[in-house]
Amino acid sequence: MMSYGWNDGGWGMLWMILSWIAIVALIWVVLRTFISGDDRREPPRDAKDMLEERFAKGEIDADEYHERLRVLSEAHTPAKNR
Repeated sequence: MMSYGWNDGGWGMLWMILSWIAIVALIWVVLRTFISGDDRREPPRDAKDMLEERFAKGEIDADEYHERLRVLSEAHTPAKNR
């Protein structure tokens, strides 16, 4: 006699558990990708690095480089007490 219906020897329950594990893992991977995407960003560059890069590319000359470097160093130096 042939068996009809949902009874397939317990394999249905196994496939259901495996499919739920796969769905939860897929959701976890998607969420982790979007939430922890900040870890893969480049750290912000400081002004001195950008200035050195512009000088190396030839966008600014030596006089302008040294003047801007002086302004940057003065901006980072704490003011003296009067």
